[in-house]
Amino acid sequence: MYMEQVVSITSQGQISIPAMMRRALALNKYNKANIRLDKRRIIIEPIPDIMELAGSLRAYAFKNKPIEAIIKLEEEAMAKAIAANYKKSRQ
Repeated sequence: MYMEQVVSITSQGQISIPAMMRRALALNKYNKANIRLDKRRIIIEPIPDIMELAGSLRAYAFKNKPIEAIIKLEEEAMAKAIAANYKKSRQ
């Protein structure tokens, strides 16, 4: 998906993300985004809501598992979810 639109920059350095782009990325006023400078481009990427991951560890829920193992599983699940959301946003 490719979209392009000219936006204005306010005196405080703010821009508004056009509604059609917010809708395409399912962004609302509660979302967060990561912004980075890459050479001469500003890249804005949505940060997935932690609530989207609800239940993603259910298959790994074992009693008496060391906390270190649980943390590792959580980090791996988070990385997979972020990668999946990123891939979805690039289509």
